[in-house]
Amino acid sequence: MKIDYVEFNSPDLGATRRFFADAFGWSFNDYGPDYQELADAGVSGGIAQGPLAPPLIILRTDDLEAALACVTKAGARITRPIFEFPGGRRFQFREPGGTEMAVWSDR
Repeated sequence: MKIDYVEFNSPDLGATRRFFADAFGWSFNDYGPDYQELADAGVSGGIAQGPLAPPLIILRTDDLEAALACVTKAGARITRPIFEFPGGRRFQFREPGGTEMAVWSDR
């Protein structure tokens, strides 16, 4: 698996979007009032309306169930079981050192 997406949370989505646009020249795809996808930031990502949290690193796989089994066997604690979202499915986990990550698939 490889890193595919980085997701930020912001309690003030409008201010964060304006900052990234003004400071870095990034543009966005609007997915409603609570989510903005980064359009040209050099890496795929998005900003979600929500409480401040560290960025979420998201990996991509073709087989979500196999990825879930692998991270569980390697010692991860599943923090959010497989769920659907527009465009696919994903789960979230905390690796043994404490970093929250996710794995997604479009299948």
